[in-house]
Amino acid sequence: MAKKKTKSTFIGIKATPEQAALLAKLQEQLKSGTKTEVLLKGLELLAQLSPDETSAALETFAADMPSGSQPATSLELARLEVEAQQYRSVLQQTKNKTEGVMRQVIKQIAQTDKILARYGSDGSELVQMIIDIQHENYWLPKEALVWLSQKLDVPLNQVYQVATFYKAFSLVPKGRHSVSVCMGSACQVRGAPALLDRVTEVLKIAPGETSPDMRFSLDTENCPGCCALAPLMVVDGIYYCNPSAKEIKQIMAACK
Repeated sequence: MAKKKTKSTFIGIKATPEQAALLAKLQEQLKSGTKTEVLLKGLELLAQLSPDETSAALETFAADMPSGSQPATSLELARLEVEAQQYRSVLQQTKNKTEGVMRQVIKQIAQTDKILARYGSDGSELVQMIIDIQHENYWLPKEALVWLSQKLDVPLNQVYQVATFYKAFSLVPKGRHSVSVCMGSACQVRGAPALLDRVTEVLKIAPGETSPDMRFSLDTENCPGCCALAPLMVVDGIYYCNPSAKEIKQIMAACK
């Protein structure tokens, strides 16, 4: 009599008891004729395996099928393997994204702790602390503001009142370099719309947007008080009078 296979070896891989039980149930149902539905139910489990383990499991599944059903079953297994690999890729991307977010949050909190160390726990320095947080991050991350609120024992709504009162503060991610085009009356008359078109063409972003590499943020503003230079572009606080498309590219290239 042939030696009976154990639940952990009939699929050709090492599996937890829960995984082995599920695969045993899948194999039993496969023999009863519900192959497509059952194979799809095994997608999530297979996605947790490595590519080599997935292939080994699927090959063993196919070998255990009755001879007459193997061609159709092999096609279904092939489709399942492709879907399992795609699902595994999505899971890995999600994991990487989550880990990246957590590293960023830890970095933001560490930066906030350094700022707190400079000013102590005196809530009277709240505005300056928020300025420093924005300087470090180029915007005001929620996690940093919540941490600041807790460490200073200041209500979070009070922190947000300060953060939203001053136009210089931003609650959305901003690029490392600030670019703005004046759309005041004097600039409008002297060609601000055309200048804005040139800037958006060079940066490939619209006003209110940030470039995907977080390098530039583009905004419009109303009269910074330099009408003699109209139409005006401002980059990191430096004024440029009606630059051409070539000059805009050179200015952006110089931003490190």
